[in-house]
Amino acid sequence: MPRGNQKVDLANFTLRQMMEMEACTRCGECIDACPTYAEAQSEEIHPQQKIARTKSFWKADHLGFLARLFGIRPPTEEDQAAYGQGVYQCTLCARCHVVCPVQIDTRPLWISMREQLVAWGLYPEVFDTLRERVTSQYNISGDDNANRLVWTENMEHIPDALERKQGVDTVYFVGCVGSLYPRVYRVPQSFVQILERAGENFTTLGGDEWCCGFPLEIAGMGKSAHELARHNVEAVRETGARRLVTTCPSCYHTWADEYPRLLGEPLGVEVLHATELLTEMIAEGRIKLHGFPQPVTYHDPCDLGRTSGIYDEPRRIIQAIPGIQFAEMSENREMALCCGGGGDAEMADAQLTAAVGKRRIQQAQETGAKVVISACQQCNRTLAEAARKNRIRVRAMDITEVVWRAMEE
Repeated sequence: MPRGNQKVDLANFTLRQMMEMEACTRCGECIDACPTYAEAQSEEIHPQQKIARTKSFWKADHLGFLARLFGIRPPTEEDQAAYGQGVYQCTLCARCHVVCPVQIDTRPLWISMREQLVAWGLYPEVFDTLRERVTSQYNISGDDNANRLVWTENMEHIPDALERKQGVDTVYFVGCVGSLYPRVYRVPQSFVQILERAGENFTTLGGDEWCCGFPLEIAGMGKSAHELARHNVEAVRETGARRLVTTCPSCYHTWADEYPRLLGEPLGVEVLHATELLTEMIAEGRIKLHGFPQPVTYHDPCDLGRTSGIYDEPRRIIQAIPGIQFAEMSENREMALCCGGGGDAEMADAQLTAAVGKRRIQQAQETGAKVVISACQQCNRTLAEAARKNRIRVRAMDITEVVWRAMEE
């Protein structure tokens, strides 16, 4: 039986998910699509095996004699350990969903499995640190949350009223990575300068911005994120803004899709990703682009593309730059390879996710590009690290950096 003689709690899975697991045809298409399985070749990682184990666990717990009749036995401790390892060695990229012939919605299914593992206490210990940081310090780094605007300190010009201005049109929700990780400070720095030059009436929440809760949600600890959601929504409402924009696809998905579900009410603000707002500003003539000197390619972030369905806007922005040299990678759009930095998988197995990042930066190199553009600060950070470690001369830049540079050229 699971640890502590606890059974599988079927409340962790929706009826649809139970039906989807039964609908799995065991065709193996998902195995070929899985980026972490491609690197580790471990049976525990691949989607088909995770579904098969989940089914056997709940049937052994809840079907009694019928389960034994069909040869289904309660899992051993070794079974549980292997299952837990495989479920967390997943970037939640959802390529498996794209290729599934019966369209199993795999990403939320993997999160439900993590919720069950958290209930059993079978999860990497590092997630306890994550939960403690996010629920007490309100960010993933454990820094003083009052320092959310530390990225502005080396800017030559800081836009006015950048912190908690009232009566604005737009709130820029920066996110933990952009706010507190120096390697990607260029993302918020570029974006606020674009907004100012475009004449946008905007502000940020500064130290009142809390982690959106996404890292806890995908760790299987989503119950700890409710207070974060309520705080952030109330903080934005207090500004009087009509819309919220993020440069982080994970924050965007959380605000647009998870917050209304968690709170059970409309947010009262429009939620946009930066690429949507930039596309709008370019079309309106509020942004003037002059050129970009190097050949580029584009990496689709998993949470912006497969999770949120935003593929065209980043490409429209790139192609709006006069004379841009743009080439697609071999795997793009719905089948884009993950950078390796998603799904909290890096916390569970950094070596494995680094291997995924290496393969992606190699794909960028194959296009002849000197710059790989993304629209996610986590992808930016991960791809830059992959290029550095593997001595690949491709620079990782966020699309906001590219737009700001094209405005200045």
